[in-house]
Amino acid sequence: MRVIQAMQTSTLCLIFITVVATAAAAGDKGRSSGQATPLDKKTEDRARYVIKIAGCNDCHTTGYAEAAGKIPEKDWLKGDSMGWRGPWGTTYASNLRLYMQNLSEAQWIKVSRSVEFRPPMPWFVLREMTDQDLRAIYRFIRHLGPAGEPAPSYMPAGQEPKEPFILFPSGPEASK
Repeated sequence: MRVIQAMQTSTLCLIFITVVATAAAAGDKGRSSGQATPLDKKTEDRARYVIKIAGCNDCHTTGYAEAAGKIPEKDWLKGDSMGWRGPWGTTYASNLRLYMQNLSEAQWIKVSRSVEFRPPMPWFVLREMTDQDLRAIYRFIRHLGPAGEPAPSYMPAGQEPKEPFILFPSGPEASK
C-alpha cells in the first residue's frame, strides 16, 4: 500500500480543495451567465502571481510540485486524484477549471468569504485575500477554460479510499 505521510501542506492549495468540495456538497447550484469579464493583462498577471504564491497549483495541478512548477498553464488547476485522508475522511483537490465554469464571480466571492470547508483546507486564509485577488483568480481560471475530468468525490471517515493518498496524523495525542 502506497501511503505518504505528511505533517504540513500548502495553505491555499488546501483551501481550494475544500472550497470546491464543500460548495458542491452544500448544493451550490448557481450558474453564471456564461459571460466572463474580459481578462486584462494586469488582472492576468495578478492572478498568475497569487495562484503561484498561494500554492493553488501544488494541490490542484497534478505533478506541479514534483516538476518544481514547470507545468504548462494549459494544464493548471485540473484537480488531482491524490487523496488527503485524516479524521474528517478523504478530500481531493477539485478541478477548479470545471468548477468555476458553473459559478458566477459574485458566487465565488460569497463562497470564499462565508463557507467553512472540510479539512485539511484552511478556509480562513481565503478570507484574508482581497476581493481584487479573488476576482483575479476567478477570471484567470475562467479564461483558462474548462478542461480535464472531475476529481474523485469526498469519502467520509471510515471508508477506505483508493490509493494514492496522503495520511494526516490524528493530532498531537496520536504521537504519544
